Amino acid sequence: QVQLVESGGGLVQAGGSLRLSCAAIGRTFSSYAMGWFRQAPGLERELVAAISWSDTTTYYAHSVKGRFTISKDNAKNTMYLQMNSLKPEDTAVYYCAATLGNWETVVAGIFEHWGQGTQVTVSS
Repeated sequence: QVQLVESGGGLVQAGGSLRLSCAAIGRTFSSYAMGWFRQAPGLERELVAAISWSDTTTYYAHSVKGRFTISKDNAKNTMYLQMNSLKPEDTAVYYCAATLGNWETVVAGIFEHWGQGTQVTVSS
């Protein structure tokens, strides 16, 4: 079992940047594919970005491509989401997640382990 703890959310003006972190506690996550999801009020949860266990493959939602970068540091058991050029529509609760599933299940948004979420608010 792996426990995930997000941090780094907050309030930022449009055009600004934030870096979210997701620390894995209790078990190394080097074997896991990892992802970042977000959910805005009244909307469904969506997969924003994902990275394979080997770090060789990444996925980005069209809405964030070119602005967000996902990465992970296996030595620190930590995953990151660098968010640049933030827009008000990026406002949401952001969740990190982990899975031992294959890449097909990753891009389908099927993950077994979830963090509690961190709020990101982008003001116009």
